Amino acid sequence: MNASTSFVKSLLAQCCLGGICEWVVCPGARNMALLQVLAAAEDLVQWTHFDERSAAFFALGRIQDMGLPAAVVTTSGTAAAELLPAVVEAYYQRRPLLLLTADRPADYRGSAAPQAIEQADMFGIYAPTIDLQTPDDLPEDILEDWDYASPLHINVCLPDPDPTWNPGHCDLYPAEPPEENEFRGSLSGLAQALRFKARHGLVLMLGGLDPTEQAPALWLANELKAPVVADATSGLREELDHLALTDADRLLKQNPPAVLLRVGDVPVSRFWRDLEDIPSTEVFSITRTGFSGLARPSSVVTGDLDAVLRALGDVDSIGDVNGLRAMNKRRKAQLEELLITCPDSEQAMVRAFSCFAADGDCIYLGNSMPVRYWNSFAQTAVPTENVRANRGANGIDGQISTFLGASARCARAWALLGDLTALYDSNALAMLPQLDSGTRVLGVVNNGGGGIFRALPGGNKHPEALERLLIQPHARSFKAIAEQWGMRYVCIRTADEFDQLEALEKDAAILAELVPDPAQTEQVRNALAQS
Repeated sequence: MNASTSFVKSLLAQCCLGGICEWVVCPGARNMALLQVLAAAEDLVQWTHFDERSAAFFALGRIQDMGLPAAVVTTSGTAAAELLPAVVEAYYQRRPLLLLTADRPADYRGSAAPQAIEQADMFGIYAPTIDLQTPDDLPEDILEDWDYASPLHINVCLPDPDPTWNPGHCDLYPAEPPEENEFRGSLSGLAQALRFKARHGLVLMLGGLDPTEQAPALWLANELKAPVVADATSGLREELDHLALTDADRLLKQNPPAVLLRVGDVPVSRFWRDLEDIPSTEVFSITRTGFSGLARPSSVVTGDLDAVLRALGDVDSIGDVNGLRAMNKRRKAQLEELLITCPDSEQAMVRAFSCFAADGDCIYLGNSMPVRYWNSFAQTAVPTENVRANRGANGIDGQISTFLGASARCARAWALLGDLTALYDSNALAMLPQLDSGTRVLGVVNNGGGGIFRALPGGNKHPEALERLLIQPHARSFKAIAEQWGMRYVCIRTADEFDQLEALEKDAAILAELVPDPAQTEQVRNALAQS
């Protein structure tokens, strides 16, 4: 082969020594030299998928699970461009996703030759490019300047492949990445707000938390004793039920607190968006991502939560100054009554599904309605600490792929997605045979199209032409998809049919299609909107 053997080995070895411990590879001729070396490195964890978009989201799921960097490897051309959705999501989640894209020799740039596109800097601000046009361009430590807080793109020009080339056995030893700085930002404003302004009311809002953040966040909530809005992805939603506000968006909009302290990722709550128009509420964030999540002014401290809280020092109990939990009792009681009255609604089906999913090692929630429904309606009796979602900038892209990546090592995992979301990423299920043995349940809420758009104001009054474009209505069943990928199929149309989830086979993959009653769903939605 024309490419230097030592060049390819050295490049991959540097990546492994820089902390890349798992590789998701996609087939291609241009990246064959990379795949040959990876295949010869028996100690590395390797996954493969034919769809680059799914592969990148699967790698993102592995990062969520491990808390360590992972890489995705592609061939040249539009194969590399398929990584962009996952790259954007990883950027806003602040996940260390490494993109290793093979490229044709630099002489082909601008030529429109087959498989030759402009790959250098193709991901813009979302992933800076290290462009290796020749072996001489390889630095001594290619990951030296990577902060592991966002994606990195390595683009390597390779000559035509030689399938007869044998790299021999390769020892590429992974290592953990360097530790990040403990935190950045000033705590003085937050300390003063907790001491003085919080006397007029404080709400603690928990977004997504990594496992190492859950214990300090739980300590903070119990010390403050203020009302809490905890996303399912915090892993503390059930643990903090005694402090929680149920379906709190309307209550908080009518009674905005003086201070809102957000911990973790940007929250799902509608009230978080309403804060843009409530300048009287002073907002503070403690987050590993560094993103404020708001266009309006707010204060952000970035870094390790435990280190931030240690630096903050003692925290005084604030309590429920404005009596929000007392006002919330009626709402909570009404919600419970509605779920009993409308057992076949989407909302009640999510509650029933959550009761079964509570025994899982991992729960994954799709965007749009599933994650919002889970926050509002899921069970609270059993703690569910490992709840994942893509909440950076992502819509319905790559959700099954990320679920499979996040649950690849789990013995029992559950996911809840919408129907269009599942259709969009159904080929991700090709990964199933590569995962550790276990029980995986993919729940799909099939409401015949984009249900979240029906939930918008006036959503049930769209003219037919607009509904066709916006809602994407359909009458498809997911049975054929389950059969295609060797999954057991379960269809649930009524509350009684959840009994099918009582005794799931061990080490089985199940697709559970939930088909709610649209009239009951609308009844619950209207009742909550009018209360």
